[in-house]
Amino acid sequence: MSRLYPIGIQSFERIREDGYVYVDKTSLVYRLATTGKHYFLSRPRRFGKSLLVSTLEAYFLGKKG
Repeated sequence: MSRLYPIGIQSFERIREDGYVYVDKTSLVYRLATTGKHYFLSRPRRFGKSLLVSTLEAYFLGKKG
């Protein structure tokens, strides 16, 4: 059984819909969203910043994977 890795894909919905490997960290997204603090994301390119934002969008829109 081969695994599909989401190389270059930044859309949370596409990763879930197309069956790519995804490590579910939505519990961390919940904590990030409910702490009431500000965060600065400083990461090198291709380290998942856009995917995190896409995951936050899906979370706040109430979409389930």
